[in-house]
Amino acid sequence: MPTTQSAGARFREALQTPPLVIPGVFNALTARLAERTGFRAVYQSGAALSAGLALPDVGLVTQTEFAEQGRYLAHAVSIPVISDADTGFGEALAVERTVQLFESAGLAGLHLEDQQLPKRCGHLSGKSLVSRDEMVSKLKAAAAARRDPSFVIIARTDARASEEMDSAIERAQAYVEAGADMIFPEALETPEEFGRFARAIRVPLIANMTEFGKSPLLSAQELAKLGYAAVLFPVTTLRVAMKAVEAALGQLAREGTQKSLLDRMQTRAELYDLLDYSGFEERDRTYFGR
Repeated sequence: MPTTQSAGARFREALQTPPLVIPGVFNALTARLAERTGFRAVYQSGAALSAGLALPDVGLVTQTEFAEQGRYLAHAVSIPVISDADTGFGEALAVERTVQLFESAGLAGLHLEDQQLPKRCGHLSGKSLVSRDEMVSKLKAAAAARRDPSFVIIARTDARASEEMDSAIERAQAYVEAGADMIFPEALETPEEFGRFARAIRVPLIANMTEFGKSPLLSAQELAKLGYAAVLFPVTTLRVAMKAVEAALGQLAREGTQKSLLDRMQTRAELYDLLDYSGFEERDRTYFGR
């Protein structure tokens, strides 16, 4: 529905009733389905975006590709969309442009991470970090570049894996002072670590519940009790969808027909309903005076 609130303001409002569960969506149709299911925000994952291009998540997708895909998501739904922004695609001046592109695309906010390039998935080994001062400079640039003060700047720290918990907490505190609205501690390893981190940070926190990683798969309710305002499920929908596609392709290859797959498909009517096909047809008839 049309709204006078900016995307960032709507995201901040949604954070007021935690836990805010935020599924990753790998295309605009998935985003719309998430909205229809009742989710109050969705997420553009760099890992999912890279995978959709058949690329690993090592910083190969560009700033403008992120912004373009984010625009598709934001325009498909009325709920706020936040996005991964990797390392900001460069130094502080590049981060300025990243914020401007993402905000103009209609996104509600983004998160920047403190890794060096080539970056790695936050739950893999071999990560190296930029200095605290360099990350602080990027966050200052991000906060200064936004036109809408409600656009949300989220600082992600990967320091738990590289420098241990004390450093992760100290970095997060410095990032808050630099202007971060939220903190995203990556790859914490126990519920106790999640709780300790939350007790040390005074801005809203976002937890990452990615599968097959270093963090235990805690529920949104458990994380809310530990002090987290929002929970990401960044690649869940892509992983489930790809497994289903893999199974369907195998069955089609074996049987040479899709008949046995019909009960596992979204029907034509269901797809058209999600696309608001009838609305397009009705407007088309109106324009032609039919």
